[in-house]
Amino acid sequence: MPDRGDYAAAMRRTLRVGACQTPELLGDVPGALALVESFAGRPAASGLDVLLFPECFLQGYLLTPEHLRDAAIDLGSPEFAAILRRLAPIRPIVVLGLIERRGDDLFNTAAVISGGAVLGAYRKNRLVDGERVFTPGRDFPVFDARGVRFGINICYDTQFPETAAAVAAQGARVLLVASQNMMRRAVADHWRPLHNTIRAQRARETGMWVVSADVTGERGEDRIGYGPTSVIAPSGEIVAQVATGTVGMVTAEITA
Repeated sequence: MPDRGDYAAAMRRTLRVGACQTPELLGDVPGALALVESFAGRPAASGLDVLLFPECFLQGYLLTPEHLRDAAIDLGSPEFAAILRRLAPIRPIVVLGLIERRGDDLFNTAAVISGGAVLGAYRKNRLVDGERVFTPGRDFPVFDARGVRFGINICYDTQFPETAAAVAAQGARVLLVASQNMMRRAVADHWRPLHNTIRAQRARETGMWVVSADVTGERGEDRIGYGPTSVIAPSGEIVAQVATGTVGMVTAEITA
């Protein structure tokens, strides 16, 4: 008779997640897609099930009327269908931050893409004052990969316990956080140690793993992005992180 411990171990499911700390690209969709392909082709990405990119990564996080007018994309459009065809060969599920247009509404969205198809999308629920150009999302969809359930928050969402709790309440073991913290230098320096502190609190409250992706680099003379791109255990411990100020990827194997 098989040992019960061996049987339980065999029944566990493992999700392999990668989170990408990228440079900021503004209005360069071909460049963003090339970066997705580049990260997916890295040796560290071999065997991954999910690959996470930052907030509004596809077109770049810029809230000027001109950028929003030119950049926003309908997920049902021929333009987005061409993007999906390009991403189709990528093996992992890609969680891609983008600026979405639906009719007259704009959304700050993370699309969940697999094999050239959209499995679903999360639309940012909590908006900072400067994001009132977006319509807030109302739903907290969850997704299953290799028997492990995950959901999504976007950046500012994580400051509110209820947004993570809404994902955990549906049985999710992993919270993916697409972020974009390219800030004025003084503000970035203030927030630099706090992002992981907030996310660790959400991990402890919900018992979920929290995996975040962010941008790094500089925008002009007055803005800087430090990250962080990290993996936080349900205990609140930071178990992996891309080095501050560098482009890279962190990976984790999460067993449920």
